[in-house]
Amino acid sequence: MKRTDIATALASASALPSISVAGWVRTRRDQKGFSFLELNDGSCLANIQVVVDEGIEGFGLLPEMTTGAAVVIRGSLVPSPGKGQAWEIKASRLELAGPADAATYPLQKKRHSDEFLRAIAHLRPRTNKYGALFRIRSEATFAVHEFFRERGFTHVHAPILTGSDCEGAGEMFRVTTLDLRQPLSKDAAEEDFFGKEAFLTVSGQLSAEAFALALGKVYTFGPTFRAENSNTARHAAEFWMVEPEFAFADIHDDMDLAEEFLKQLITRLRERCAADLALFATWVDKGLTAAFDAIVDKPFVRLPYGEAMDILAASGKSFEHPVGWGRDLQTEHERYLAEKHFQGPVIVYDYPREIKAFYMRQNDDGRSVAAMDVLVPRIGEIIGGSQREERLDRLEQRIEELGLDPSCYQWYLELRRFGSAPHAGFGMGFERFLMLLTGVTNIRDVIPFPRTPRHLEF
Repeated sequence: MKRTDIATALASASALPSISVAGWVRTRRDQKGFSFLELNDGSCLANIQVVVDEGIEGFGLLPEMTTGAAVVIRGSLVPSPGKGQAWEIKASRLELAGPADAATYPLQKKRHSDEFLRAIAHLRPRTNKYGALFRIRSEATFAVHEFFRERGFTHVHAPILTGSDCEGAGEMFRVTTLDLRQPLSKDAAEEDFFGKEAFLTVSGQLSAEAFALALGKVYTFGPTFRAENSNTARHAAEFWMVEPEFAFADIHDDMDLAEEFLKQLITRLRERCAADLALFATWVDKGLTAAFDAIVDKPFVRLPYGEAMDILAASGKSFEHPVGWGRDLQTEHERYLAEKHFQGPVIVYDYPREIKAFYMRQNDDGRSVAAMDVLVPRIGEIIGGSQREERLDRLEQRIEELGLDPSCYQWYLELRRFGSAPHAGFGMGFERFLMLLTGVTNIRDVIPFPRTPRHLEF
C-alpha cells in the first residue's frame, strides 16, 4: 500500500477506510487491552495518534516499539475524540522497520540542551525544534530561488575551488593533493594538482559578476568557506551564501533589491511555515512576530555611514568598540542602530574605502565607496553589498594599493576592458537569515552539521 505522509493525513478532508503511515515512535502508552502510539515522520511538527487494539496483526511487536523505533502502521483514518487533533489512526497491522534500544536511545521525552543536541547532530532532526528548523531551512531555500526566478535572474553555479581571494582577507582554506606529511620543496605549488595554489571559495561574487555582464541578472547560492579561527556563536567555517549580481544598476538599485528580498522571504515563510515558526515564537523568542512586522510593514531607513557614526557618538552609550570615521561597524553598533535608535531595519551606505574590499566602486569624494550593509534587530548585519567598480584604471589602482597579485585577477580586469557596465550585487549569509527567522542565537544550530574550529564530526 502506498504510504501517506502524516502531514497529508492530518490535513485530510474526510475519513479514510485504508491508510498506511510510517515514522518514528515519539511515545507509547499502554492501557488494558490497547495502546496509544504517537508517531512522527518529519513531514510536519504534529504527531499522529495511533490506537492499537490487542490482537491485531503484529501486536506481538508492540513491546519493541519504544521511543525512537521506526514503524509502519496500516489501518483507517478516523475522527479523533482527543482534544486538539481532528484525526487518528485505528491500526489494523503493525510492522517494526527498525528497533531503538530503549536503554541507550538518547532522545527521551524531555527537554535537551542545545549543547547536548550538537553532540548528537545525526539524531537532533528528530526533535520538535530541529525538525521544524530544518523544514524551515528547506522552505527558505525554495523561497530564495523563487524570488529571483520571478524577477528574471539566472541561477549560476559558481566554482567551489578557486585561485582567487574575493575579499582579500587571506582567511582561506588551502586545497592540495600533496602529501603534507612529507617535506615540501619551494616549488611545491607547481607540483600540485592545479600547478598553483588552490583554495575553497569565500564567495561566488566574482564568478557572478562575469555572468551578470553577459546575462544581465544572475545569482549564486552555494557553500562558502572561511578559515577564520573565530569560535563564536555567529561564525562557522562552512556556510551558505545567496549572492545576486545585476548589470546596469547602482548602489540604490542594490539597496532596493535587498529590501524587497528580505520582505518577500519573510512574508512567504510566514505563510508556508506557520506551525513551525510558531514553535520558535513560543519557546525560543517571543518577540519574533513583532520583529517580522518591523521588517515587512515599513520602509528600511537609508543612512549614510558618516551619519551613523554621528548617531553612535551622540548616543551616550559606552560601546566596547570605539566609533568614528574609518572604523568598521561592530555587532554592538549595528544592533544599537536597528534595535534602539530606529527600532527597525537600517541600510548603512557609503563606507570609508580603507575598510572595504577592492572591488567596490569609489565615490567622487575620494574617501568612500558605494557599499551598503542591511542591519536588522537581533542580528545586526544580515546583507552586505556594493556597486562594483566598473572603471578599469580605478580597479587596477585599488588592486595595487592593497598588494594583491594582479595575475590572479586578469580575467576579472578583462571584464572592464570588454564592454564594462555599471553593476551591483550583495551577499546574504543564509544561516544568518535563518537565525533572524527563528530567534536561534547560535549559528551551529541552523546548520545540519556545523563546521567550526576543532570540530569536523559527522
